[in-house]
Amino acid sequence: MGRAFEYRRAAKEKRWATMSRVFPKVSRMITMAAKEGGIDPDMNPKLRLAIQAAKAANMPKDNVENAIKRAAGKDSDNFVEVNYEGKGPFGVLVFVECATDNTTRTIANVKSYFNKIGGGLAPSGSLEFMFDRKTVVEFEKPEDFDIEEMELELIDHGLVSIELDDNTVYAYADYTDFGTLTKAIEEKGISITKANLQRIPTNPVEFTDEQMTDIEKLLDKLEDDDDVQAVYTNIA
Repeated sequence: MGRAFEYRRAAKEKRWATMSRVFPKVSRMITMAAKEGGIDPDMNPKLRLAIQAAKAANMPKDNVENAIKRAAGKDSDNFVEVNYEGKGPFGVLVFVECATDNTTRTIANVKSYFNKIGGGLAPSGSLEFMFDRKTVVEFEKPEDFDIEEMELELIDHGLVSIELDDNTVYAYADYTDFGTLTKAIEEKGISITKANLQRIPTNPVEFTDEQMTDIEKLLDKLEDDDDVQAVYTNIA
């Protein structure tokens, strides 16, 4: 399906590394994963990988444990996952995934970001067909790595395609095969750098540097919001 990297990956990760709001975002990620699949990381791949993300962000162990405990407490009922779809400057399509305890606040904020930059929200579900929801797993290239051999070994575990970029391997699968694929990779003794569900644009569009200046303003506003967990676009 071609290289389907999330746009602006390096810039986004660099910002996350220093962003003061990274802990609340990762904390919600952990709580939602634990609520969905249980509080045992060994039995819950999403939780296990969310904890890895917390470690990468240098989140204190106490914060991680508290986020897991919230999944079993009454506070977890206040968090819901909601998605918003919209069109930004120059027609860029934007899909926003949120985890919030106040949907009124969240939609008001998201709507204001779009409106202020010359865009607007779209009806729910109107952009679903413009994105493929995929499992994306990243790990460092092992020694004596044979990409064809790895593909054959993982294809029975949901693998759709696999790519090598410098020393990083990207494995793709349908979103329903998240647990199956991550488990198969871990059982090979490979340490996963990152694994998540991404929305890959079915028809990526090129934008000029000038246009990207305004588009970036919208994306930065969205990503800086505590309730926003992930932002996807149709940018090539």
